Amino acid sequence: MSEETLVQETVVQEERPVPMDSAQRGDGPFVWRFLLWHRLAHALAILTFYTLVLTGLPLRYSSAPFSPALIDFFGGVERAGFIHRTAGGIMIGYTLIYIVYLVARLWKNREKRLAWLWGSDSLVPHPQDARDFIQQWKYFFGKAEPARFGRYGYLEKLDFLGEVWGFVIIGGSGVLLWFPEFFGAFLPGWWFNVATVLHGVEALLATCFIFVVHFFNVHVRPDKWPMDAVMFHGRATVQYMEEEHPEMMDQIEAVIDEPISETPIPDRRAPAPGRRASFIASAFGFLALAIGFAIIGMILWAVTFS
Repeated sequence: MSEETLVQETVVQEERPVPMDSAQRGDGPFVWRFLLWHRLAHALAILTFYTLVLTGLPLRYSSAPFSPALIDFFGGVERAGFIHRTAGGIMIGYTLIYIVYLVARLWKNREKRLAWLWGSDSLVPHPQDARDFIQQWKYFFGKAEPARFGRYGYLEKLDFLGEVWGFVIIGGSGVLLWFPEFFGAFLPGWWFNVATVLHGVEALLATCFIFVVHFFNVHVRPDKWPMDAVMFHGRATVQYMEEEHPEMMDQIEAVIDEPISETPIPDRRAPAPGRRASFIASAFGFLALAIGFAIIGMILWAVTFS
């Protein structure tokens, strides 16, 4: 290669714009990471969770300056309560559907059970996650190489299990408070007092976790800023996968030379996100980030000045 050609390629590489979406960083082909139903479920979870938070904050901080405006936005106390319960019912519904799906999947594919429960593709925590945690913290202080994550790292598993725990506590207490006449027929009254406390405290904890820990890990940290839209359009560059999930590279490299799959198939080559997909992902992502930061601001405002 001539020196002139090398200089031209270097200039082109330096002039290539850096994408806002960290999942599109670097060169190389794209691979599918998430299926369509993963992305739709994630979008539905965002919409229901935000609805629950925005309709629940005025109850948690009823004396906060922003509470009357939020209640008015949702059409008054009764309508806000109806919207809150509807969003809660939808969340319970898709969670139960997902549980049934997992049970059916494990039952039908018994030979893959161990891999799904204990392999590198599993969302179930195992000893390797503790070793990755220790190594990653050593890496933060320059004492080790970064941990090599499989399909899911320990922070992604923490996100998932945190939501499972939150669903059990918030969902269970919410159903109890939703149907007091039914449960009051056989439960003592103090159960409802405990449910009220647990529902509010756990909901606040879940909100702060999502909008602080999850947002930082997925969108705010330097190599992710301003967003990682892989969950919105479902695909990422090979460089992204090599940096974020290096333990998956053997199975990705085994099929990377195959033709592009227009149908989402995990770890197979994918077409690059088009302008429309990138725009929708960015618009939805930035809107979600903006509302999330606004909610954190409202909570800090209420806790500090109320």
